[in-house]
Amino acid sequence: MTMRKIPFLDMKAQYLELKTEFDEAYARVMDSGWYILSDEVEAFEMEFAQYIGVSHCIGVGNGLEALQLILLGYGIGEGDEVIVPANTYIASWLAVSYVGPTPVPVEPDPNTYNIDPTRIERAITKQTKAIMPVHLYGQPSEMDMICQIATQYGLYVVEDSAQTHGAVYKNRMAGGLGSAAGFSFYPTKNLGAFGDAGAVTTNDAQLADKIRVLRNYGSRRKYFNEVKGHNSRLDPLQAAFLRVKLKYLDLWNERRKEIAEFYLATLKGLDGLTLPGIASGSTHVWHLFVIAHQQRDTLQKYLEQKGINTLIHYPIPPHLSTAYADMGYKAGDFPISERIAESVLSIPIGPHFTLEEARYVADAIGQFAGR
Repeated sequence: MTMRKIPFLDMKAQYLELKTEFDEAYARVMDSGWYILSDEVEAFEMEFAQYIGVSHCIGVGNGLEALQLILLGYGIGEGDEVIVPANTYIASWLAVSYVGPTPVPVEPDPNTYNIDPTRIERAITKQTKAIMPVHLYGQPSEMDMICQIATQYGLYVVEDSAQTHGAVYKNRMAGGLGSAAGFSFYPTKNLGAFGDAGAVTTNDAQLADKIRVLRNYGSRRKYFNEVKGHNSRLDPLQAAFLRVKLKYLDLWNERRKEIAEFYLATLKGLDGLTLPGIASGSTHVWHLFVIAHQQRDTLQKYLEQKGINTLIHYPIPPHLSTAYADMGYKAGDFPISERIAESVLSIPIGPHFTLEEARYVADAIGQFAGR
């Protein structure tokens, strides 16, 4: 097999495909003379809310701040607890910590890597105020059961939808399945800006109003500050770029799906390899294609030698990170999450990744598994 260079994700190709529209969007914002909030931000908020199927979208600085502002808007703080996945990117936990509550981790379903709803109830205490399911890798969590538990105990459900732009759960879009959702538009996301950006989506009009105030220094009108707010506003340039990409999101997700289906068919049955599971009723948008192998590190080095760039999402579970050493967790406390962290590997996928490139990747994995 002739060696090639396979990037994990080709970001420049996204710009080149829609260069004319991006350049027009840039010129429109620059010519407007208005560079904070603006009609451009309002237009994106309206369009994204309609896409998700919710009443409100509030553009903010990034996905982490979207989650923080939701918790703040619901008055969740010191002395409270928020249930989070043990298997997730650390930002989910950080959003909780920054606002003041204690993150309470729950193990994932090994098939989907999302939080296991059958384990949530035993983690609920009198201090629990919310459940934060993270729709990991592009697949929604099991939201019916999560929302039923939340209703039973009077809890908010805060979706971390950073990786599920366009994903569907039982005919409803991720981002419209709970009390509110936080989205990241980090450049690598299925709907990504050309810098940091984020949004909150919700049907809760009172929460939406609070977040609009909180994101803008606690002010509706300049210099009239109602609360101690934040500076977390979606940039008009990023809003303009996101408006362009939003029109192509479903198409680009279909391209991802084609690659994923090829991988699933081609890699099926390889010795020692675990492929991602898809839950019934969910539409996966394949933000990441994550395989697992007990010799993960050796496999990653082998693919690197073949010119294939891979990543690990995520090598250290939050409970074992130095950042959360003060919580006193130790290795073995969350064994499912720890096994996932030791075995998963994300292989290249994206809207500008070709089937020819996917075949090269699959052939290399097949060669490794057959050695």
